[in-house]
Amino acid sequence: MQTGDELILKIEDFSNLGYGIARVEGFVIFVENSCPQDVVKIKLTKVTKNYANADVIEIITPSPHRVKPFCAMQKVCGACQLQFIDYDYQLELKRQITEEAMHHIAGLNIEVPLTIASPQIKEYRHKVQYPVAETKVSKRLLAGYYKQKTHEIVNIKHCPIQPAICDKIIEFIRENAPKYCVSGYNEKKHTGDLRHVVLRCSTSTGKVLVTLVVNSTKVFENLKKFANIIYEQIPQVVGVCINFNPQKTNVILGEKSECICGEYFVEEKILDKTFKIGSNTFFQVNPKSAENIFRYVKDYIKNNLQDAVVLDAYAGVTSFGICISDVCKQIVSIEENSESVRLGEKIAKENGITNIEFHSGDAAEFFKNETRKFDAVILDPPRKGCTKESLDEAFRLSKETIIYVSCNPATLARDLKILTEKGCRVECIQPFDMFCHTYHVENVAIIYK
Repeated sequence: MQTGDELILKIEDFSNLGYGIARVEGFVIFVENSCPQDVVKIKLTKVTKNYANADVIEIITPSPHRVKPFCAMQKVCGACQLQFIDYDYQLELKRQITEEAMHHIAGLNIEVPLTIASPQIKEYRHKVQYPVAETKVSKRLLAGYYKQKTHEIVNIKHCPIQPAICDKIIEFIRENAPKYCVSGYNEKKHTGDLRHVVLRCSTSTGKVLVTLVVNSTKVFENLKKFANIIYEQIPQVVGVCINFNPQKTNVILGEKSECICGEYFVEEKILDKTFKIGSNTFFQVNPKSAENIFRYVKDYIKNNLQDAVVLDAYAGVTSFGICISDVCKQIVSIEENSESVRLGEKIAKENGITNIEFHSGDAAEFFKNETRKFDAVILDPPRKGCTKESLDEAFRLSKETIIYVSCNPATLARDLKILTEKGCRVECIQPFDMFCHTYHVENVAIIYK
């Protein structure tokens, strides 16, 4: 086989990165935009010694799980890779992705239950980050998601996975920014003003915080006028902030932000707690699905631990600690982002919560200096997972239970392998659908020492 060859194959399996898997005499071919049980004509785009990649030329016999995508931009936009697969089967595929990671990476013979569905599968995404550019000749602003495997912006006028108000705000910015001489960003030349628009939407209030990310170190007068027009003209906008990012980087947000008008945060309610979310605050993009996860952890602690003292590591604004505070004796929270810690303290105070002890600093360093033992340790690390040192310390500090919340089955499986080699037992793993229509899956693992 070589690049350019065309074959007719049946898709047998599904990979953890959202590709269909076909095999020719045991040789694996990863096929984009395909679903198990599809019979497809494919063209090989890359061939290596161990595997090949391919694109679909023709669907000869569609899988019974194929559906028509509800978004007209699904094939060109890189945001919803699985929208052509029916939702119930998406949940099953995510369960399989988790279970296979446990078997193949962690060496765990564990049965993973069906993924818990998102309460919303449309308009669920309440954090929107659109890159902005402009056309060469007309200087018309473009804003949307990147086309798959490129930095070419798909100019999206309507996105059904985010609240409808987001489309209205983005269109207003596209139409009005040029009137205030606010230009779009040129990534190659590192010129222009507006790099990204970041929206944080509240499911509980319907309000939106708008952040304009600019290629600048300060607010210029026209930008200030434009921010005020957004705030004045769109009633749902609770505030407009400017974030300064003059660096030549792919990082979206710079370190410094300034609130130009209105509030610098939007309020969100999870379970019975009210959170304040700023433009640079880490908070789940799907609040309703996040609520399912918080409830799951809270119910576990309520039903299995009495007067629990819990360590909440990689805590962000201490979302877990705040949500479970009323079923625990004490929460000890550790987060390296000092802004998140200050906001967490403010949120706890406004919710009347007095049993959380906040710490700012690196989790691994905090672990080393901590001598207390905890009834449960909650780990909620980024996609790269925990370091071995952090896992060693979490093991040391936990009396009996570790609750590991992960957005990456592969790194979760790797870390569970380390813990089981230390003598831990994985009681259960529950997948949750946080990012509908993508291959991403969130998991909560309950681990006993």
